[in-house]
Amino acid sequence: MSLTAGVVAVQGNVDAHATAIERAARNRGREVTVREVRESGIVPDCDLLAMPGGESTTISQLIREEGIDAEIRDHVAAEKPLLATCAGLIVASRDPNDDRVDALGLVDATVERNAFGRQRDSFEAPLEVDGLEEPFPAVFIRAPAVDDVGGVDVLASWDGRPVAVRDGPVVATAFHPELTPDSRLHGLAFFENGASIGPELERSA
Repeated sequence: MSLTAGVVAVQGNVDAHATAIERAARNRGREVTVREVRESGIVPDCDLLAMPGGESTTISQLIREEGIDAEIRDHVAAEKPLLATCAGLIVASRDPNDDRVDALGLVDATVERNAFGRQRDSFEAPLEVDGLEEPFPAVFIRAPAVDDVGGVDVLASWDGRPVAVRDGPVVATAFHPELTPDSRLHGLAFFENGASIGPELERSA
């Protein structure tokens, strides 16, 4: 059975996420169709969902104006997997520490924006991620960090700060996994550790 993956396309590197999802699915012998989400009505048809980085205040404003925010909440409430990266982590958090961001409250954590510096401080680091056998080449660009961990599982930390967490069907990262040819993080979010595609789809696949 072919899966439908949505990539929230109001900002961020949509094509790179689509490629990573397709690669992760192919590596597991699955078929997937990727759709760009710019308006309401698409998310309900998606089995998997990615929310890329960009500018968190703009992302939260646009998904609210388009009615996508409620659909994302319903997606997660249905135990369907969501991968939120960089600014996506900020928008998905319980508390973004910024009144301009209308947070979705999907990740029980507070975040600190630009925790590792500005654009000029961007870097790549070999990151030990729970669930991956080898270090992941994590690309940090104006990256946030988890400031206060509530009921989430910490999957990875850098410099003593949590930078990848799981909260139920949501995996959220402070870095950009889509900017490398390594699709293991997308695989971990969507196809492994019981969060994959939901029991009903798994039985029918």
